[in-house]
Amino acid sequence: MVRRSVMTLFSAPTDPWSHRTRLVLAEKGIGVDLVDVDPRHMPEDLLDLNPYHSVPTLVDRDLVLYDSRVIIEYLDERFPHPPLMPIDPVTRAQFRVALYRVERDWYGLAHDIETHPDEQTAAHSRKVLGEAIAASAEVFRAKPFFLSDEFSLVDASIAPILWRLPHFGIELPAQAQPVQKYMNLVFARPAFRASLSAAERRMRH
Repeated sequence: MVRRSVMTLFSAPTDPWSHRTRLVLAEKGIGVDLVDVDPRHMPEDLLDLNPYHSVPTLVDRDLVLYDSRVIIEYLDERFPHPPLMPIDPVTRAQFRVALYRVERDWYGLAHDIETHPDEQTAAHSRKVLGEAIAASAEVFRAKPFFLSDEFSLVDASIAPILWRLPHFGIELPAQAQPVQKYMNLVFARPAFRASLSAAERRMRH
């Protein structure tokens, strides 16, 4: 395997877990050697490094990380400016609960939609995901960002799912206007634009 002098991120161009990792890197202005991976044909480097053969996988010198939550929290601690998690332990715990719920519920449904695009499972997941996002409208209304006045790891996790709504065939109802306002704010961020792969750009064009 070739030794790399900078951090390397193995990332799939359409994978939301990879997207949120790229978004955190962009928000912090971290330079990285990005390796686009086709999950059906994993490169030998990645197969050697990661026993789960999954993306994203981050390599930082001798450290190899292969869970996206572990990766983004590591990046936030390793590169503390700008901070993407609150310092207060109680608020930090609340953010971690929000991250857990987004991962378990929204990412789980997104996975079902992607892996069963023409099946009843996908239709059900599409409906549940759309309703869950619309039901969160009041939470999005409360602050400019999710539960916060500042962009956080929670936003970096929510944004890739919201970006994919047209791709998933989900149209939010009129009462979800606060969610639309939030999307406009987040999607306009230079870091968000920089985080998008060519394939992800095409999801909305």
